[in-house]
Amino acid sequence: MPFIFTNRLGGVSEAPFDSANLGDHVGDLPASVAENRAMLESQIGMSIVFMNQVHGDTVVLVEDNSNTPTCDALITTERKLAVAVMVADCIPLLLKSDVAVAAVHVGRKGLMNGIARKTIDAMRDLGAEAIHSYIGPNICGGCYEVGDDIFKEVTTKYPASDSSGRTGKATLDLVAGLKTDLKDTVLLDLSSCVLEDKNSFSYRRDGITGRQAGVIWL
Repeated sequence: MPFIFTNRLGGVSEAPFDSANLGDHVGDLPASVAENRAMLESQIGMSIVFMNQVHGDTVVLVEDNSNTPTCDALITTERKLAVAVMVADCIPLLLKSDVAVAAVHVGRKGLMNGIARKTIDAMRDLGAEAIHSYIGPNICGGCYEVGDDIFKEVTTKYPASDSSGRTGKATLDLVAGLKTDLKDTVLLDLSSCVLEDKNSFSYRRDGITGRQAGVIWL
């Protein structure tokens, strides 16, 4: 498959970023991050465009890896160019069509901002017809506990995200909410809980930690 979801194994970063940290904004040594990214590029055989993620709703079309856009979704129509989303609890969403691919950062704010739908619409504008969506590892609905105000805000807009019935707490299943925005795609849900998996980075679990990624290419 022309995509990959990474974990924390197989890199050169030292604790607490051990070891395959791809985030250059978390306090890790820049040389370690650069080496981890270079190893990933070597693994897939092409350059990767990363982004400065800000929990917003900006979607950017890229043609090369000459810069790092500030946005929360990257689209490319270029062959031999991959786009990536970094996460440590949020949902890494990858989208693929015959003419374009996208990497989307879907946290709670991104879900509420409609970042997934905006990216799909942008791909449609580029001529994409059948779109496949891939959801990668993230914090599960049993572990993502929030305050009452946030719980009410999210579940009012995305009722499917209410996981309180099975936890007895104010918990959110963001994947269930996101799926309502992906109904016109062919969905493959590869979710697993990063907080419960010691081989994954989780900000909720560890605080100071690294970032894994979802990467996709044409």
